[in-house]
Amino acid sequence: MRRCYFYPGQGAQYPGMAKDLYEFSAEVRRVFELADDATGMDCRKLLFDSSEDELKATDVAQVAIALVNKSASVLLQAEGLASSGCAGFSLGEYSALNDAGVIGDADMFRIIRQRGEIMERVSRRCDTPAGPSGMAACIGLELGEVVRILERMRSEGPNLQAYPGLHNGETQTVISGTAEALARAEALLTEAGAMKYVLLKTSGPFHSPLMTEASRELAEAIEGCEFRDPGKVVYSNVTGKPILSGAEAKRLCAEQLVSTVRWVDVQRSIVADAYDAHLEVGPGSVLSGLWKRFQRGLRCQTAGKLAEIQAIKESANNA
Repeated sequence: MRRCYFYPGQGAQYPGMAKDLYEFSAEVRRVFELADDATGMDCRKLLFDSSEDELKATDVAQVAIALVNKSASVLLQAEGLASSGCAGFSLGEYSALNDAGVIGDADMFRIIRQRGEIMERVSRRCDTPAGPSGMAACIGLELGEVVRILERMRSEGPNLQAYPGLHNGETQTVISGTAEALARAEALLTEAGAMKYVLLKTSGPFHSPLMTEASRELAEAIEGCEFRDPGKVVYSNVTGKPILSGAEAKRLCAEQLVSTVRWVDVQRSIVADAYDAHLEVGPGSVLSGLWKRFQRGLRCQTAGKLAEIQAIKESANNA
C-alpha cells in the first residue's frame, strides 16, 4: 500500500503530547535522547511539563512538534506502516525532509532549534507599539482577491505590511503582518466579503517578506549541513511540487520563510500521484481537516497518538 504522510507544523502543539508514545516505545525514547543531545534541551520536560503558554514560543514549539512528528513516524515504521511519499506543513516540511532521507535526525533537530530561535528574534523586530506581529486566518475569499486587497493596503503606510502567508484552502488564506496591518486587513477583507477573520496563536509574521532577515540567517546556518537527494517523493511548500535534489531542498528551506505556503498546490500534487492512504503524522488534526475540505470524499487518518497508530495497524492487518 502506498501511503502519504502529512506532517503538521506550528500551532498543533499541546501539553503532554507524545507521552503515550514515549511510555510505549523504547525506539521513541531513543529519539527523545537524540533530540536532547542535538538541541541541548530537556525534551521530555518540554513536552510533558510545559504549559500551553510556554509551548507557544516559536523557539520551543518547533522543536516540540518536530519531536512528536518523528516519534509518531518511528512508531508507524516499526509497525510496518512506512510512507511512500510525504509532505510537511511549514515547520512540518523538515519532518518530511527527514522522512525522505534528505536530512539526518540530529541535523533536523539542530536546524529546527536554530530556525525557531532565528524566527522568534526576527519576529520581535517586527513588533510595533500597536502590538506584536503575527498571523490571522481569512475565510471566504479566494487567494487572488486577498493578494489584491493586501497590495492596496500596503500602499497606505509603512506599518501596514501584510502578506498571504499560508494558502490553506480555495477560500482560506492566512495573513502574516504587523499588528496595525492585521487590524486594518480585518476591516478591508470583511468589507470585501470575508466570512470570518481570526487572529492565530502564532508569534510572528511567518512566510512573508517580513522574514527576509530570518531567511538570510537560516541560509547561512544550514550552509554546512548535508542535504541528500530525496529517497522518496517529498513535496515543497514553496512550489507545491516534488523536490528533486538535496541542493534544491536546501535552497527552498530558506525561501520557505519568505514565501507563501502553497498547501492547496501540495494537495493537488498528492491527489495526482494517487496514494492509497493518507496519514497526519504528529499532533492534532489540522491537516486532516484541510484535506477533507479540499475534496469531498478524501480521508486523512490522524496518527499522532498511540491508540490511533494501533487502530491503523489493526485495520491494515484486516485489509
